[in-house]
Amino acid sequence: MTPTHKTFLITGVSSGLGRAFATGALEAGHTVVGTVRNDVDATAFTVLHPQRAHARILDVTDDEAVLAVVGEVEKTVGPIDVLIANAGYGLEGTFEETPLADLRAQFDVNVFGAAATVQAVLPFMRRRRRGHILAVTSMGGLASFPGVSAYCGSKYALEGILEAVGKEIAAFNIHVTAIEPGSFRTDWAGRSMIRAPRTISDYDDLFEPLRAARQQASGRQLGDPARAAAAVLHILDTPNPPAHLVLGSDALRLIRAGRDAVDSDLDTWEGLARSTDFPQDNDPS
Repeated sequence: MTPTHKTFLITGVSSGLGRAFATGALEAGHTVVGTVRNDVDATAFTVLHPQRAHARILDVTDDEAVLAVVGEVEKTVGPIDVLIANAGYGLEGTFEETPLADLRAQFDVNVFGAAATVQAVLPFMRRRRRGHILAVTSMGGLASFPGVSAYCGSKYALEGILEAVGKEIAAFNIHVTAIEPGSFRTDWAGRSMIRAPRTISDYDDLFEPLRAARQQASGRQLGDPARAAAAVLHILDTPNPPAHLVLGSDALRLIRAGRDAVDSDLDTWEGLARSTDFPQDNDPS
């Protein structure tokens, strides 16, 4: 093992970016504990490296199971240096057509599953005064898009948690990074996407072209998962890693457009914003 060897815990490594992050870390000589949902995926993951790839079956929505897995990994594999909370899925549909039960399920995995994993590793990292926590949000966590309101909402929520946690634990030499990918050639739009049923024709003109474009782009996205993994590994070796790591030229363009829209509202309505303060008493007496 090299002096820079690290032990990773990565949730959701059966496919997509999670598998790419795990593969990149293994190829770089690190040890990776990857969580999956079934025995078949566990076996497939372990085959990647018989000594350094360790699979654990885990449902991230089971808080007690998350705590148990993290504790067991710390005892049997070694101290977790890097957490990548990657497990999640997409939910497509207009907000009015999305059942609230589906919205809650989206938050259970994308927000509470990630939060449980972060909480589970924090005591160990805090005691050691070192570690790096990363979680995969999305460009949809910094700029929202029609047709994926539930997904964007879950990623916005995770972004807020991560940013605040990063400020809480900075004094403990623990870094926190939100990874905001654009469109990558994964199965996010395939098996990792749940689609709410269409019920309201008023949304046809808006939504149907969005769904068709997403399906047509599947397999031809700009983003290379292996290059995303290389980018993540790169920041782990920097002294001041970013709180936000945007991946993909499409993500840069769309996030900047979204932030420009917020800045425009701030500038346009600045006077109204300031008008809500109590009047300042300028009387020196």
